[in-house]
Amino acid sequence: MRERTDHHVESTPVTPSSVRSPPSSALSLQLHSPSLSRSPLLHSPEHSQATTKTTKQKTGHKITFSNTPPVVSAPPSQMHSPSMSRSPFLGTPDRPVTMPPSGARTPMAYIRSRNLTPRFLTPLGSPLRKALHLTKLDPTDAWLPITESRNGNAYYAAFHTLCSGIGIQALVLPVAFTILGWSWGVIALTLAFIWQLYTLYLLVNLHESSETGVRYSRYMQLANAAFGERLGKTLALFPIMYLSAGTCIALIIIGGSTSKIFFQVVCAANECKAETLTTVEWYLVFTCGAVLLSQLPNLNSIAGVSLVGAITALGYCTMIWAVSVSRGRLPNVSYNPVRVGSEVSKVFDVLNALGIISFAFRGHNLILEIQATMHSSEKHPSMVPMWKGVKVSYTLIAMCLFPLAIGGYWAYGQLIPASGMLTALFAYHSQDVAKSVLALTSILVIINSLSSFQIYGMPIFDELESIYVMRFKKPCPWWLRVIIRAVFGFTCFFLAVAIPFLASLAGLVGGMSLPVTLVYPCLMWLKVKKPKVYSPIWLLNWGLAVIGIVLSGLLTAAGVYVLIDNGIKFNFFKPE
Repeated sequence: MRERTDHHVESTPVTPSSVRSPPSSALSLQLHSPSLSRSPLLHSPEHSQATTKTTKQKTGHKITFSNTPPVVSAPPSQMHSPSMSRSPFLGTPDRPVTMPPSGARTPMAYIRSRNLTPRFLTPLGSPLRKALHLTKLDPTDAWLPITESRNGNAYYAAFHTLCSGIGIQALVLPVAFTILGWSWGVIALTLAFIWQLYTLYLLVNLHESSETGVRYSRYMQLANAAFGERLGKTLALFPIMYLSAGTCIALIIIGGSTSKIFFQVVCAANECKAETLTTVEWYLVFTCGAVLLSQLPNLNSIAGVSLVGAITALGYCTMIWAVSVSRGRLPNVSYNPVRVGSEVSKVFDVLNALGIISFAFRGHNLILEIQATMHSSEKHPSMVPMWKGVKVSYTLIAMCLFPLAIGGYWAYGQLIPASGMLTALFAYHSQDVAKSVLALTSILVIINSLSSFQIYGMPIFDELESIYVMRFKKPCPWWLRVIIRAVFGFTCFFLAVAIPFLASLAGLVGGMSLPVTLVYPCLMWLKVKKPKVYSPIWLLNWGLAVIGIVLSGLLTAAGVYVLIDNGIKFNFFKPE
């Protein structure tokens, strides 16, 4: 190609009259333009004449050529990646791209800008560059579990959101109705559902910045970008870690206890005389299954697990309220709100009931992580399929939560146990319901707990592996990944045995985690989007944020007061 270009130049002498050269300053800028220096057009045969005119220097009748940077082609994984998530040329504000040494001959050594066109793109202003405007990612994201695969779609989003958004905590909703009564119970549940759906919409829209092109693939990343790293960690780190690790601990308690009940139901139906395991041993059996399933590498790889979890959650929630309603109301059932003690006790009981309702809505700490598994571009932003999946999943969640709360309260009234409807089903209908129905309900709860453990554990796996990735600048080896996940699983097992009364703290936990669901999304929207002051959206978000902050403080105080007033059995290392 070089010989062809030289021959072409020698046969066509260049004179000042035949070539209208741009000013020297403009020529210098063009020669050092990142997009020109990396453009494949500069080295193609059909554009050799343009190349010659741009780079030649006249010295009498002899034409010489300046040093031009060699063509650098991207690896095939980057050329064919829809989201370009594995490209090392794409950076984020908090992690700058490593620049070549100062002695390098390429103009890139003198450029400190991060928003450069990757080398495999066409010149500045091309459609491909615009398409990449929304996909500037941390290059280490390709090595971490949450963002290792970006082939997600609306179906995967629906599976993950449904699996993480509904669970055993929904079965405690009728307990809140015993304090609030029919009217206020339904009103509080409806308002909480609308409020959390709105904040969910805000998070989906905050995932990508249309101005900087940065994708916030984790809740903590968005909190740090909105509030600053120090304040973001102070506000969001503990509730997010609790909602992940604490939920995994609760799932071991629920899954292990239900496994014991399942064995007793099946064994009683077959009149077998096998001795059951102890509660701690059942915890261990469940933990081993959860750890084994957690070896799936990334969030997209557990889409099938989340689908199973979503189906089982819908199954046992529907079965429990349907069986309870079909058997009719219990004798002497009452619907008068239970409010005893002093006026202060009554107020705190109401607030604790609101905390139970807020605890029923979970999964906001996983929304950005779920959306991060999708390809995104300017033409096809990830928020479109994500919001479609969210709408479908929360329609199904509403079809479970409201019948559970209303039907459960109608069937049991003030007689419902404090642990919720699953306990009520076995306490009041173990004799008049077929053993197969009770066994099926139990196995659905166990499978759902195993599935939910995976998606709630994924942020912890991601955080632990990121420590290795950031230090050694390479992916986490498979054997270390196995060790990390096994250690996390058995640490949760140890804590489940140590504090088996964790499920009794629903009101307190609901108040502490409420800001992640209902407050922080509103504040982050105000900080990132900067709507016009005193506009309707500005007033709405500030109003919800202030109400949420006050409510969170009151619910936390109420949870502590109720625990002290009613007492709690701190059976450390003695699970029942």
